[in-house]
Amino acid sequence: MGKKQPDDPKAVVRKLMKAGKVKKKCCRSESRCKKCPVLALKKAKKQLAKAA
Repeated sequence: MGKKQPDDPKAVVRKLMKAGKVKKKCCRSESRCKKCPVLALKKAKKQLAKAA
């Protein structure tokens, strides 16, 4: 069996924040940094849409 991913993209980002993979607040730089929560949310939405 595998670990079940949450259906909510925000929950995925919150989990990444707790793990220290994503910052809590966006620094609003022009080219988003790798730890940006905005990019993490977009990526999580994309993955959930792909899985559905």
